[in-house]
Amino acid sequence: MKSVTVSIDVPQTPEQVYGFLDVMAHHERFTNHYLTDWRFSGPSRGVGSCATVTAALGGTKTDVTIKVIEADMPRRIVERNVSAAGRRLAHGTYVIEPQRTGGSHVSFTYTWVHAPVADRLLAPVVRATMRRANRAVMRRLATELTRHVAPADS
Repeated sequence: MKSVTVSIDVPQTPEQVYGFLDVMAHHERFTNHYLTDWRFSGPSRGVGSCATVTAALGGTKTDVTIKVIEADMPRRIVERNVSAAGRRLAHGTYVIEPQRTGGSHVSFTYTWVHAPVADRLLAPVVRATMRRANRAVMRRLATELTRHVAPADS
């Protein structure tokens, strides 16, 4: 399946955005509109930090294990997502780029590595649902950054 990418521009520096995203518990604040019942394991930040959540999208609920597998401060964080009893494997990648005018461009790409047959058969609908949910994630991330991290020019 084709991946889905969403993005947003924020006034915080890449280092500030990365510092916020690096803490797994912070993700609950901006994804809890569709990811609930967060259970954490491993370190609180960086490679190995992990959460198991309940995802409710498209009228279905499933547990998802999210684990950070790569971290390149202050530019990139890659998570591995396993759900559907192991039949769905995906990567979520945050890329944080500085903007010439200050602040950061933050993008999130969800890439399916393996997908259940139903996901593949309904790929356009599945992708649209993920795009819509993750656009909301980006808007909510921007709000949380504003609440918890001072802008670059403060």
